[in-house]
Amino acid sequence: MMAFTGLLLLELALYASCFVCGIVAAASLTIVQGNFGGLCMLYGNVNYNATASLIGIQSSSSSSLCYFVSAISVMVAVVCFSLSLYWVYTFCIDGDIRRERVWMNLIVAVCGVFLFFLLITGCMLKIGRDSLCNSVIHTVPNITRCEEAQTRKWASPLKGGRFYNNLLKAETAVWVNFFFWLIIGVLVIVQRRQSSGSKMIVGGLGGYGGPAGGLFGDPGVTAAETEPFFNRPPRPQ
Repeated sequence: MMAFTGLLLLELALYASCFVCGIVAAASLTIVQGNFGGLCMLYGNVNYNATASLIGIQSSSSSSLCYFVSAISVMVAVVCFSLSLYWVYTFCIDGDIRRERVWMNLIVAVCGVFLFFLLITGCMLKIGRDSLCNSVIHTVPNITRCEEAQTRKWASPLKGGRFYNNLLKAETAVWVNFFFWLIIGVLVIVQRRQSSGSKMIVGGLGGYGGPAGGLFGDPGVTAAETEPFFNRPPRPQ
């Protein structure tokens, strides 16, 4: 039981960490989108005005792309916050934590869904950022790394001061979130197996009533009822 509680506490800590990662990812991407006038710069292209030495935007992705990535991170954060709040409330009010197998199966299903969408959003952030950086490196002169463009001047009203750092922060938060949910899935599966094993032990030892009673966990079965009908020993007169 102590190991079971320890795993649950570790799971709650991971929920809290996933909540923070979701907020960081959504906030970082939203900041970049706001600094570029609401444009989604994932997979975007830039141009360069050599006369004014200003970096501008040649093309950008649909805003719904960044909204989708942010929405996934926010949804994960809301679910993690709700689960953490529920378990803390249950422990403080009831003083006892009981996990039904149905709910653990539901958490495993939710974990699989989140892993799928976090994998998609992580790849979108990685490929989209690399595409933007390739455009910056090949378009802006005297730049060998994407983060160097943060020190250059951007055409008004663009603010490219921390675009690379924020995109990298959002991507890192999504991948850390993915890793944490992978651990959560393993922890829930382990707890489910422990719960099933404890039920089998309790059922097998709950009231020994002969071979059949011990096998099926039926305390109402007596030893006389499990004796063979034929070839019974004679009763004493």
